[in-house]
Amino acid sequence: MLYYFLFLIGFGLSIIGFMYIILYLNYLSIGLSIKEYLNFISNRGECYLAIIGLFIISIVILKKEKK
Repeated sequence: MLYYFLFLIGFGLSIIGFMYIILYLNYLSIGLSIKEYLNFISNRGECYLAIIGLFIISIVILKKEKK
């Protein structure tokens, strides 16, 4: 049951993180280059939620539940 809860937490964190990454794509339309965009999102804390969420999901999926 704990693995399901951790999976949902990881899924929620990754959704929030990728939502911000997609929202920040609007900065490309105002003249930022790809390099400047990647530098910008690497400095934003909420974009790290996507990486943390994917890490939690991968741990839960690869970890086998003891029965």
